[in-house]
Amino acid sequence: MMVQRGDVVMEDWIYSDRSGSKRRPALVVQADVYNQTLDDTILALVTSSSRRKVGARTQLDIDISSPDGKQTGLQFNSVVQCENLVTIDRQFILRIRGKFSQALMHQTDDCLKAALELP
Repeated sequence: MMVQRGDVVMEDWIYSDRSGSKRRPALVVQADVYNQTLDDTILALVTSSSRRKVGARTQLDIDISSPDGKQTGLQFNSVVQCENLVTIDRQFILRIRGKFSQALMHQTDDCLKAALELP
């Protein structure tokens, strides 16, 4: 499936200990030039779990009642965990749910920089 940076997608997220997986939303953070030329894409985990929200600079809160939040296609207030990234083959993306606005992607970029300790 072709995706673009900022797409909110559903995918079968494999647990880091390989004990199982769970269908969940994720955010495409890879640049579009690579989404068009590579079979893989880079995703950031999106969760509605309050226990995963730690208030770190690496996390972005999404309020689904806001104008930007409504575009995401998320069903619950959520957190983008930019410290939790995975590279997957695009064939494992189940569907596209929504899209992040340019403003949300700028905020995501700040969280990615914090997670990767980039200036």
